[in-house]
Amino acid sequence: MNMIKDLLKPTEKNDVTGICLSGGGALGLAHLGALQSLEDHGIFPTVIAGSSMGAIIGTFYAAGYSPADMLQLIKDDKLYKITKLMTFRPSFLRSGLSTHNMLRSLVKELIPHNSFEQLNKRMQICVVNLNNAEWEIVDSGNELDKWLAASASIPGLFETVKSDDTFYVDGGLLNNVPSQKLAKVCSTIIGVDVIPHLVPTELKKPIDTLAFAVRAMQHQNSNAGRELCDYLIEPMAIEKFHEFSFDAYQEIYQYGYEATTKYIVGHSEMLKVNSVVSQLK
Repeated sequence: MNMIKDLLKPTEKNDVTGICLSGGGALGLAHLGALQSLEDHGIFPTVIAGSSMGAIIGTFYAAGYSPADMLQLIKDDKLYKITKLMTFRPSFLRSGLSTHNMLRSLVKELIPHNSFEQLNKRMQICVVNLNNAEWEIVDSGNELDKWLAASASIPGLFETVKSDDTFYVDGGLLNNVPSQKLAKVCSTIIGVDVIPHLVPTELKKPIDTLAFAVRAMQHQNSNAGRELCDYLIEPMAIEKFHEFSFDAYQEIYQYGYEATTKYIVGHSEMLKVNSVVSQLK
């Protein structure tokens, strides 16, 4: 595992394109549309970083699953409603209301090698270390399922993931756009942030206030990573849907596709970025 201090070590940049996918629950399904639009325009990122849902989408993409493949998995009730990825526990005395058994089993089923090194593209998964209160990037080893589960471990909702004597939770808690290590190895970084800042018009219920408060914190912790992106795409599905709108996956996908297509039209220089697959093993 690479700690934050490791990110400060000088690394020779490669002429490759990286992409950073933010967390955002169901809103993260917009990443599928974004990736499809990029590919339709001949842009194929070869190094991927992500937090939470961005880590899930990014990992399956790195394993060779196309956006269309992942849409089909959603239709087949895998990668679909959050209840499909959770196993509720009967006791509130646990560290979370649900385990990651379903998600971890799904990773092992669809990515049998369960290894960072054997992925088709390089993957960087952001997690939060509760022991030292810092975010970390994990990008090696044979426990892909464990670190993906940790990155998606929403505090209080999912159980924490323990590794040795350290507890890990959702990477989006402290870094929702984890592009820092991409900046060390990529000449071009494309960011897709599905939790852009949204000004509330009215807050009718306590849950509305809570949602906007959490989003405000996520936006603040994303600023450093956002600033490192050469191109930053912001699908606005958040204006109509929320983090648990899994039933609207097709519409959210379309938000991602249209936002990315519009962005590329306005930034035609993106079409010149290196899209040749590079082996960075």
